[in-house]
Amino acid sequence: MPANPSPATHADAALPAGQSTFSFSVGTRLAESCPPSDAQEAENGGQFLGRTGTITTPHGQIQTPAFIAVGTKATVKAVLPESMADLGAQALLANAYHLYLQPGADILDEAGGLGAFMNWPGPTFTDSGGFQVMSLGSGFKKVIDMKSVDATGPDDAVAPGKERLAHIDDDGVWFKSHLNGDKHRFSPEISMQVQHQIGADIMFAFDELTTLQNSRGYQEESLERTRLWAERCITEHFRLTEERVGKPYQALFGVIQGAQYEDLRRKACRDLGAMPFDGFGIGGALEKENLGTIVRWCNEELPEDKPRHLLGISEPDDIFTAIENGADTFDCVSPTRVARNSAFYTPTGRYNLSGAKYKRDFGPLQDGCDCYTCQNYSRAYIHHLFKAKEMVSATLISIHNERFVVKMVDDARLAIESGTFFDFKAETLGQYYS
Repeated sequence: MPANPSPATHADAALPAGQSTFSFSVGTRLAESCPPSDAQEAENGGQFLGRTGTITTPHGQIQTPAFIAVGTKATVKAVLPESMADLGAQALLANAYHLYLQPGADILDEAGGLGAFMNWPGPTFTDSGGFQVMSLGSGFKKVIDMKSVDATGPDDAVAPGKERLAHIDDDGVWFKSHLNGDKHRFSPEISMQVQHQIGADIMFAFDELTTLQNSRGYQEESLERTRLWAERCITEHFRLTEERVGKPYQALFGVIQGAQYEDLRRKACRDLGAMPFDGFGIGGALEKENLGTIVRWCNEELPEDKPRHLLGISEPDDIFTAIENGADTFDCVSPTRVARNSAFYTPTGRYNLSGAKYKRDFGPLQDGCDCYTCQNYSRAYIHHLFKAKEMVSATLISIHNERFVVKMVDDARLAIESGTFFDFKAETLGQYYS
């Protein structure tokens, strides 16, 4: 099924001034540069919708597919913005929930926006805060189980031994700060106000996060709530854009929910695809073994002349699956999170530097890697830093891990353009999971 063109909407005549400073153009289509065999297409379950492209923002361009490094609190943990630029990161994503709580969105607005505040000159993203409100609010901290399907409920599950800190209604969400317990309110309008103050180039509409454990009935109810919130986000986004004269235009992406249900995913894409969003985020519960199928369902329905961002993936197999099914950008905290536990990526898999065998290993983390860490430091030295609990160990491993993922995605983009994507995928994953 071909992707839909952008539909006309009743709001087209009232698009906000400055929206023309954001754009997306499709480059090379995977199915044309590297035609898949019938067997490959059958295994995929449908057409390969991967493509290259260019996202243009007020702070520069993003060549896609691209990995967007996560800087949750206006910093990629343990890594300077200058180092992120040096390793090839094209854009950074920060978290509206965390920045709203600390230091406050008004501080970033006064500083000239997220990029100026953190000394990052390139494009920036912010998510809506919906994931953190729901996940932290139900006591699951930073992750929610997305591996097992059990739609028998309960729909208001809370982590064992935890208090529910978030309560949702049709207008928005009441939640308690995980920092000090203060009570706060997020609604579509408040999320837009917060994100406009934060000032990222690309922001996401406020949505309700569901999990694979929610009942079918609740998924339907939630999907409608997210659709209505999307309309309210657009209205408030347009109002704020016109009101904040002189500010760079901020693109707004709608967020696609629907969990593991094909009809709900496709409905969400048709509903939000008919709205004047600048792009789309594919979010919510994504069962790993069905990741590519769900991404393909969405991208068969979404307007193909607008970018699609897949929220929260970074494992190599997931990245290739997302790219070949039409994801243009994606993000994950994993490269820095695992680095803080001494794990580093190599072409032959992920290893833990805390092992005793590295004590006298004076080679780089990865032979042939061009990152700052591998060019200047040995496994033995970083092993020592980690054992000595020196903070710079996380910095050096994080630089390497971010470079590894950024380069892998950059190489996948070049492989689409050169017509060698499937060979590159087979070689890369064959080595990594050997």
